[in-house]
Formats: sequence, structure tokens, C-alpha cells
Amino acid sequence: MKLTWVLCLSLATICGGLPGVCRADEAPITTVALAREQQYADLAAEVALLEKQGNLLKKVVKLTIPTVVHIEAQHADADGKLQHKPVEDAGSGVIIRWNNKLYVLTNRHVIKKSSLEHIHIKLSDGRHIHPTRIWEDRETDIALMAVEAKGLVPARLGDSSKLDMGDYVVALGSPFGLSHSVSYGIISAKGRRDLQLGDDSVRYQDFLQTDAAINPGNSGGPLVNLRGEVVGINTAIASNTGVHEGIGFSIPINMAMVVARQLIEQGSVVRAYLGVRLDSKFKGEEETSSGLTRVEGARVTAITPKSPAEAADIKVGDIILLFDGIRIEDDSHLINLVSLTPVNKEVELQLLRDGERQNLKVKVGNRSEIEP
Repeated sequence: MKLTWVLCLSLATICGGLPGVCRADEAPITTVALAREQQYADLAAEVALLEKQGNLLKKVVKLTIPTVVHIEAQHADADGKLQHKPVEDAGSGVIIRWNNKLYVLTNRHVIKKSSLEHIHIKLSDGRHIHPTRIWEDRETDIALMAVEAKGLVPARLGDSSKLDMGDYVVALGSPFGLSHSVSYGIISAKGRRDLQLGDDSVRYQDFLQTDAAINPGNSGGPLVNLRGEVVGINTAIASNTGVHEGIGFSIPINMAMVVARQLIEQGSVVRAYLGVRLDSKFKGEEETSSGLTRVEGARVTAITPKSPAEAADIKVGDIILLFDGIRIEDDSHLINLVSLTPVNKEVELQLLRDGERQNLKVKVGNRSEIEP
């Protein structure tokens, strides 16, 4: 009897000190309850670690939100007057600083059919302002607006060349007009080119691909890394329905800023020129016969007379492998790199000629002065 009491006392202690003698059918129930409590405690401990990581994401958003703007642009005619039935585009933008002046960086397609007085910029604090000047570059779909107001907060810019597939990113903007919305994902791919983007011909493409939710209205908003730095400008989605399906595209911030700096300093973009025509069909099945072991390079099919390529003795049939130290993936990649190079800069090329690698230097020219 004494042994039975000890057992009952132990069970009563486990049960939290329940009075009376424990019945045999109570023990399994209280043991399960205790096990569940322990599982809740273990889960809380694990969630605490996850919440700590989640706080990092909250800090990123808190730092970035004040730099993001909502843009509403009403379409105007050639005389600057609103159309009879006003059409309005909504998008996003991010405030940047250059030479101690503030600008809103966005996509050209967000504001292309509007004018200064018909573009409304909504700040994170609810204020509405108009731009004082606009610059556009159709060939990259970049636009820049000069803005003046008290208390504007510029974003910190990152280095998009350091991004890798799998890096975490945050997309901010105004999907469907819902300003200052946030989504989260990773870099799914880099160097996406040859996208068909509506009616406009975006000639120079080198998009980052992300699975962070991007929808209509996100255009022009920033893609941000976990350091709170802008690494891209959200531009387009691949979708059968017109809404997010997990494939969004952003212009790398390095590319966007090359364009933005020229727009600010020169009023337009001056692009470099090499003077070669390239084979867009140069693919992997020809690699072995060309002396290559992987899909890379751009094959030259023609040389423009009196061009930098001719001066540097580049020849038809050469396969350009490196441009200024960067490995060439394909013809579009080389075109992008040349276009973003400062005019008159001397760069080193590595090419494959007759199965042998050769290095040579070339000074790129001004496209507008040379291109037929």
C-alpha cells in the first residue's frame, strides 16, 4: 500500500499536484499533456531564433520605406494637355542622391506619356510633390526626376555585380496602387536578356530575375538586399495572367546608375561603340570546333570600316571571350558591356583566333559618331 501511495504521489506531482488517488486511466493523459507542453517550449525556443532573423528583415524595411515613392502619371498630348479621357499610370520610384542633389529613379514606361505638372509623387509621409525636371532613356527604360522638398530621404545604393543566385532580396513599391508594399524572395537568375517588353524596344537588357512578388505598380520601385542597399529597379514580370507568377525582372542598379549619371551630367546617354557585327546564333554545338570547352564568347561576323574594331585589328571569325576582364556569355552580353563603357576608354580584349587565345587593346568610340 505504501508503494502504491508513492506511485500515486509521483503521478500527482506530474499532474501538478492533483488531489486524491490517481486512477490508472489518468496517467497516459497527463503524460501526453506534459509532452505537448514540452513541445510548445521547444517550438518557442526555435521560433525565437527565427524571430531574431525576422527582425533583420524588419530593419531592412524600416530603413528603406522612407526612400520609396508612389508615382501617378496622367497621360498628356504633344502640347502637354491631358487627353480627353485621362489615362493614369501608377508606379513606384526610389529617392537617390547624386552630387548633393536629390532625384527619383524610376522606369521610363511609368512616366513616358506625362509632363511635369501631371506627375504626382507621393512620399512615404503622405506629402505630394511634382518633379522639377525629367530625363529619360528609352533604350534601358530608365527615367530620372529632379525633386525638391524638405526631409527627403535618399536610399543607399549597393553593388549589383556582387549579387549571386540565392541571395535574399526585398521588393518595395505600389502593386495595384497599394503604396509602400513589401515582398520577399531571392535572386533566381542573372543576365536575363532578349525579353519582349510591351511596345517599347528596351535595347540594352541585363535583368536580375527574382521570385519576390512583383505586380503592376511595382515598376520603378527598388529591389533591396539585406543590408538595406538598392541593388535593382523592378521593371517587368513574366506572366500569363498579368499578375505575379514568381518571375520578376529588375534592372541592376550598377547599370541604372551608369545611365542616371549621364542623364544628370550630360542630359542624354552617350554610348560607346566597338564596331563589330556579332553572330546571334553562335551556340554550344560549335564550341568544340572553335577550341572552346564551354558555352561562352561572341563571334564576329563583320567589321565596321573606320571603327575601333578595325583599328585594333579584330577580324571576322574572331570569338571575343573577355571584355575589360569580364567573361563574355553571348553576343547580347558583349553589346551591353560595350554600351556601358565610357567613351574613349581603352580596354583589353581576349579573343580566340584560329584556335589560339590572343589579347589586344582597343579604344571604344562614340556610337552616335560611328554607327551607320
